[in-house]
Amino acid sequence: MGSRITQIKRSTLETQIQVDLDLDGQGCSEINTGVPFFDHMLDQVARHGCLDLKIQATGDVHVDDHHTVEDVGISLGQAFAAALGDKSGIRRYGYAYVPLDEALSRAVVDFSGRPGLEYAVIYPRARIGHFDVDLVEEFFRGFVSHARATVHLDSIRGRNAHHIAETVFKAFGRAVRMAAEDDPRMQGQTPSTKGVL
Repeated sequence: MGSRITQIKRSTLETQIQVDLDLDGQGCSEINTGVPFFDHMLDQVARHGCLDLKIQATGDVHVDDHHTVEDVGISLGQAFAAALGDKSGIRRYGYAYVPLDEALSRAVVDFSGRPGLEYAVIYPRARIGHFDVDLVEEFFRGFVSHARATVHLDSIRGRNAHHIAETVFKAFGRAVRMAAEDDPRMQGQTPSTKGVL
């Protein structure tokens, strides 16, 4: 498997974003989106996904965090799509269960070429600090649309909103790590009976 390093730049009237991604990294991250809780969650994805990830984003957070969070999801999805290339030799599917104290979440990922998000996560309150929990789903919707992946995210249990969100992001990181891994038994083959993803 060759180098799976990519850089994506996205500029709109609402946001300016640069994502540097190494799928075969060590879990290092440098993230600055202007949305501190979101930065913390993205760091979890990098660490538990063993991705080297740099994200620099500026956006109209004086209006709302929505555009920044959604556009980072779009940009990260584009980076995954570019880094995975034709997806030959990858495992394709990945899953993880992650607990944090009372909270437990599951993530299942398929780099299928078919965008789809099933999001079954309920929070006990609308905000974690200043962060609107509705934006978690918007991030993942942006990701799946541009990574062309199917992702299922489920909160199995939890009472603390921060714990619930953190288990979702950690499980997602673990699941994408598994799905993007080299499968030595595939030896460069596309993991699909169609022959293309």
